[in-house]
Amino acid sequence: MKFKLWVSGIGILALALMGCVSNPVYNITDAPVTTSTRGYAARDVRGAILQAGASLGWQMKDVRPGLIIGTLNVRDHMAQVEIPYDRRTYSIIYRDSHNLDYDGANIHKNYNGWVQRLSAAINARLSLL
Repeated sequence: MKFKLWVSGIGILALALMGCVSNPVYNITDAPVTTSTRGYAARDVRGAILQAGASLGWQMKDVRPGLIIGTLNVRDHMAQVEIPYDRRTYSIIYRDSHNLDYDGANIHKNYNGWVQRLSAAINARLSLL
C-alpha cells in the first residue's frame, strides 16, 4: 500500500514538473515600430532587427526585403524564428527548433524568454532611430 502511494506521488510530481518546463509558443504579431523620428525607412527597421539579434547571439539571415530568419544556438538547443517586417510593424514567429520539446503548440519555457529578450532588444534599437 505504501509503495503504491509512493509511486502515485512520484507520478504526480513528474506531471507537475513537466508542466513547469513547457509553455505555449510565444509569437509576436505586428508589434508597432516605435521610433523617436519620422525620417526612417524599412531598411532602418531591418538594420535595427539585425543589430538587435546579433547583440544577443542570434544568427540573423536577411532572406529578402521584409523577411529575416533568426537562429539561436544555446548548448545543444536550437530555436529558429521568422521576422517579417515593414516600416510600421514587425513580428517574431516560431519557425523551427531542436531539443526544445516542441509538440505543435508548446515548447520549453526558455524559448519564450529568448523571444521576449529579442523583441525588447529590437524595440530598444528602434527607439534610437
